[in-house]
Amino acid sequence: MVRTDPCLISATELREQYLLRELSPVEATEAVLDRIARLDPGLTAFVTVTGERAMAGARAAERAYAPGGSPGRLEGIPISIKDLTATKGVRTSRGSLLNPDWVPDFDAPFVERVIGAGAVLLGKTNTPELGWKGDSGNRLVGPTHNPWRHGRTAGGSSGGAAAAVAAGFGPLAQGSDGAGSIRIPAAFCGVFGLKPSFGLVPQAPPSIMGDLSHLGPIARTVRDAALLLDVTAGSDARDRLSWSSGIAYEAAAEGGIAGRKVAWSPDLGSAAVEPAVAAVAEAAARRFADLGCAVEAADPPMPDPWQIVDTIWAAMNAGAHRNDLARVRDRLDPGRLAIVERGRALDAATLADALIRRNAYVEGMRRFMTDGGYDLLLTPALPCTAFTAGDDHPETVGGLPTTYLGWTAFTYPFNLTGQPAATVPCGFAEDGLPVGLQIVGRWRDDVTVLRAAAAFEAMAPWADSWPDLG
Repeated sequence: MVRTDPCLISATELREQYLLRELSPVEATEAVLDRIARLDPGLTAFVTVTGERAMAGARAAERAYAPGGSPGRLEGIPISIKDLTATKGVRTSRGSLLNPDWVPDFDAPFVERVIGAGAVLLGKTNTPELGWKGDSGNRLVGPTHNPWRHGRTAGGSSGGAAAAVAAGFGPLAQGSDGAGSIRIPAAFCGVFGLKPSFGLVPQAPPSIMGDLSHLGPIARTVRDAALLLDVTAGSDARDRLSWSSGIAYEAAAEGGIAGRKVAWSPDLGSAAVEPAVAAVAEAAARRFADLGCAVEAADPPMPDPWQIVDTIWAAMNAGAHRNDLARVRDRLDPGRLAIVERGRALDAATLADALIRRNAYVEGMRRFMTDGGYDLLLTPALPCTAFTAGDDHPETVGGLPTTYLGWTAFTYPFNLTGQPAATVPCGFAEDGLPVGLQIVGRWRDDVTVLRAAAAFEAMAPWADSWPDLG
């Protein structure tokens, strides 16, 4: 089927139509920019729109598709970049009043690679200050609203990215994830988000969150995400922890998962979760049996690692302001300032203890997966549906009070372990808002996560489910 609205076409479909000369990159880019201009004022997915640059890129792509041309993997495909990630010549505010008009003189490796592959840069998407919370509100432009319901959050910290994809503002977006910041907004907005294995996609300059932070794709389809991973994965000398797998992920994602053993955990043994969300996620998890998997209920035996995560987050945020807090205090987001202050009260031994306990948690999760023979672990992606836009976190989950990231108990464990983890749309809760299912793989086994997500997508497709934006 040839779709008539370029804004509703996946990246792989766009490329196929460009090659067949059924659609041009200029037509597609004009349509997406027009949609952003009409609809984004009600969402605030974008902080900066680079319309002139996008059109110049689209015209260059059109020449690449002409006879004798050599189009790149992403030639003419519209993409957005999170406003934490450096873009040469394009304002990168990082959601912060600290240096809101910073215009980098370099591109991050991710940006270099997508532009080198011919992608069309639409602009920069909204994020909270330095990505500190699970909502994308900041004091520069305010919060990003959820395309499924205005007034609800798109999540964070890659909320602008997920909202952009959900709203039809380009099929591809870049996110980053230090405690769930790809998976949180993808789940809230009903799109696909992948946190790849740690270091598979290089990150430079490094995040203040160090080896908790991952870069990865947000897209409408698994195949689109795998395509973007193909372009952006692989070691880079600017990131000493990056590595290369040598795998072609778009092709590898096509295989099925029959015969795999899958653990389903509704709460990881300790997480608070709203019953309506857990029910939707469990129904989706049970469908993996229809894909030929052996599915059994099992919880990792380790306790909730929130205190480990909280200590590292507080210490890292405090370290970022060790020498300038008195000067910049009034420009910090009040919620983030509280984390900085708590981090300044920690001693080195407390941080070291958290790192030691992190090592034990990583080993415990490894043993849970391998000793149990599990190829995958399934959980709800989040414990609730989207809360009020601009709030730092939901007031309660399952009747219990929450903290700034403590409510994300399904996502942050896998930032500690570095395992690949994705969220797939799996239905809607009673309030009509999207629910996500999290798919976690073994260490560096991104292929099985992508295959599982693609198999689930084929069985329960979501890409043609669009929010009503008027």
